[in-house]
Amino acid sequence: MIYPIVAYGDPVLRKKATDIPQDFPDLNQLIDDMFETMYGASGIGLAAPQIGKPIRLFIVDATPFEDDQELSKEDRAVLSEFKKVFINAEILEERGDEWVFNEGCLSIPDIREDVFRKDEITIRYFDADFNEHTEVYSGIAARIIQHEYDHIEGVLFTDHLSALKKRMIKSKLGQISKGLIRAEYRMKYPLAKKKR
Repeated sequence: MIYPIVAYGDPVLRKKATDIPQDFPDLNQLIDDMFETMYGASGIGLAAPQIGKPIRLFIVDATPFEDDQELSKEDRAVLSEFKKVFINAEILEERGDEWVFNEGCLSIPDIREDVFRKDEITIRYFDADFNEHTEVYSGIAARIIQHEYDHIEGVLFTDHLSALKKRMIKSKLGQISKGLIRAEYRMKYPLAKKKR
């Protein structure tokens, strides 16, 4: 099932998500639906709050990056197999130099901005079978995780922008929340006027 993506302005995107118990009902179906929703929107990551569920679950599939010649050979090799489910994730450490990359978000269509993030992270999480992992990621893989992790913390990539950049995109964010944009996938707009 493909869910509509929740647009900027919906309160669920600002909630700190809650942990998922191991017996969470229909978890595997939800994960499958999230992958289907993400692929339908041509995304590389999706967090549960983006489909209206304030739980600590996000998925990534960065395999489309494996052909990106602008990335290093090492990054492309990692991303060629980077498809994962993260449950109850906790970033334990962020380290290294901050570097900039142009980010976008399925909940904020038509806006892309340069965001600075640390180069390397250590993250602890459970996979879809509730096996626990503690892993280190760097480069683009770390950035994708940081972006999706922000979602389960109630943070959006626009929060990382300077005050000037935030002012420059403020009216466009308002248009997104009212549904006054065209997205290539189904969306749920928090402030859209109801059709009579």
